[in-house]
Amino acid sequence: MPAGIRPAGPETTAPPRPPLVRELLLVTALFLVYKLGRRLANGHEARAFDNADRVWHVERALHLPGEGWVQRLLLHDGTVVHLANTYYAAVHFPATVAFLGWLYWRRPTHYLWSRRALALLTAAALALHLLVPLAPPRMFAGAGLIDTARVYGPSVYGAAPETDTMANQFAAMPSLHVGWALMVAIGLITATRGRWRLLWLLHPLLTLLVVVGTANHYWLDALVVAVLLGGALLVVRAPGAEVRRPVPMRVVLR
Repeated sequence: MPAGIRPAGPETTAPPRPPLVRELLLVTALFLVYKLGRRLANGHEARAFDNADRVWHVERALHLPGEGWVQRLLLHDGTVVHLANTYYAAVHFPATVAFLGWLYWRRPTHYLWSRRALALLTAAALALHLLVPLAPPRMFAGAGLIDTARVYGPSVYGAAPETDTMANQFAAMPSLHVGWALMVAIGLITATRGRWRLLWLLHPLLTLLVVVGTANHYWLDALVVAVLLGGALLVVRAPGAEVRRPVPMRVVLR
């Protein structure tokens, strides 16, 4: 290399914030496709209950704790179980939307990473909902659990499963409540540098206890969604990956 000339070194640049209108349309379209897919997966009651029996026996073979002990903790106090039902009904979507909104404005690179991971996770979950219809514990007599939302309120399901045209109540496997909450925690821990950022893990932990204690999901539903999320995060490029510009030549005057 000629004297007095040296490379400036690699420079990196973060991708610009994606257009807001495009992102709103994209996220809305993904949500509508997901809801439509869940409705298409409705029915299959016999398969759903057969699968529930299989999941229950697999959990016992794996020596997982019974879902009943979490529900018994909630049932000690009517206020606690009502709060758990409210958390299940009211926190799932708003928390995820708030998470994406904050990342969009403050951490565009992390936003793209998180949105792509959530999209992959949701697509994989929808495929499982179609392939493996599963009755939740609140419907499965073998679990010996009650439907806390119907007894104590509030309930997000306003109709019997066979007549509910707004939601697929046989889509317990996997639990997107847990999967989305786990992605929210991972995304915020990755995007922030605060001393207490690991406390974001309380969100998926609380969500896990809520979905199990209210008899909406099995432990295995949470384990499966964690594996799916891990796979999605392996596929999507991490936000630390740098976009390199061509290395310019810098003239050094002596």
